[in-house]
Amino acid sequence: MHVANRLDPSLWWKLSWQLSLVIVAVIAAVIIGLCVYGAMILSPNVAVEDKISAVLAEAVERDPQGKFQLRDTPKLRSLKTQNSGLWYVAATTDGASVSYGTVPVPYAEVAPLVHLFQDADIRGSAGTNEIASVENVETVVGEVRILSGGFADKGWPVLTLLASTYPIYVSLIAIALPAIFLAVPRIVARALAGVSDVAHKASQIEPRRYGVRLPVDGIPKEVAPLVIAFNGTLERLENEFRKRQRFLIDAAHELRTPIAIMQTRIDGMPENQDRRRLLADVARLAETAEQLLDFERNDQATDLHGRVDLVEIARTVVADLAPLAIAAGYQISFQSEVESLERRGSPSALPRAISNLVRNAIDHGGNTGMITISVSADAEINVADEGPGIPAEHRELVFEPFYRVTPRSTGAGLGLSLVKQIVANHRGQVCMTSSTAGTQVAIRL
Repeated sequence: MHVANRLDPSLWWKLSWQLSLVIVAVIAAVIIGLCVYGAMILSPNVAVEDKISAVLAEAVERDPQGKFQLRDTPKLRSLKTQNSGLWYVAATTDGASVSYGTVPVPYAEVAPLVHLFQDADIRGSAGTNEIASVENVETVVGEVRILSGGFADKGWPVLTLLASTYPIYVSLIAIALPAIFLAVPRIVARALAGVSDVAHKASQIEPRRYGVRLPVDGIPKEVAPLVIAFNGTLERLENEFRKRQRFLIDAAHELRTPIAIMQTRIDGMPENQDRRRLLADVARLAETAEQLLDFERNDQATDLHGRVDLVEIARTVVADLAPLAIAAGYQISFQSEVESLERRGSPSALPRAISNLVRNAIDHGGNTGMITISVSADAEINVADEGPGIPAEHRELVFEPFYRVTPRSTGAGLGLSLVKQIVANHRGQVCMTSSTAGTQVAIRL
């Protein structure tokens, strides 16, 4: 189980982070797509416009006579060197202008009017493939409008748009990401809530509780076939279990008649050692048949809600089995912290459980010492002996059907298993502690 938990990732975690990544990827794709679209409809010079405008704006000045001019700065010289076909017209709002390079003929008539444009993208002329742009920049002499073109390298318009629009999409991502990583896990958890409920109910299915099925309502339709198949498996297992149960009950009933006939014939034999051995064997066989009946009938127990007095039940069991314990060499005592202790339970099954514990102590207590049966105020019934104890490796196995600590042990190995089954039907617990000083078995209801 622990290994599986380490190797198999949580479906909730897997869906949450994958859906979150998908949404983030979609947002990123939308942002990039909008930038690509913008680069397609805006000027192809958008990546270099700001660079040209910044260099020219830095070079703008007026000479001592107040005439508008461009100073030959190192950056401007470098720009001209890198773009041999560069041309531009820079004009103030009052019409003063400075030009450089060869203006394409289709744009020559526009050059004197640059001061009238604040921003423009000029292209599509039949006479040239050149694309020109008009930018408005603030300089030391005021607003300057720059018409430019002839760029050798137009850069990456998409990256330029990404860089210029970051306040928009960074704000969007800052708002969206927390919402995504908080909302998606909650949405996935709600979608898988039905599966979690089914898993919880599946863990509560008991082997001997018939008719229990996993709910199909409220779970994803992709998981429903698995649940339906599991319910079908449960039904088939129950049918086979009922067949086995009917067989064992019928077999135990059928054994009663030949056992009774054998006992009658042995009773008629002359008194001798063989007769005593045969009677002991037949008694053991009869007890095994009765235990089988008890074991299977207990599956069908329906009287679990009657009012029972645990003190009275334990006292009656001690009184009934005291002669047997004394004859086997024991002393037997009964103790109770309260005079009466009523609980809901089976008036027929609980006495069998306590009786089996006492019989087990008689059979395995070493035929010496004290057998103590006690009832506490918190509904715990203890049966303790002073025998040699049960080895640690056998303590859990002794509650399994037909298990015996030693092959030569008397009985069929059903007594403690029946105790465990009865207590489980009452939603209680059976605990065993054992050492070389004796064994104690406690029933907690």
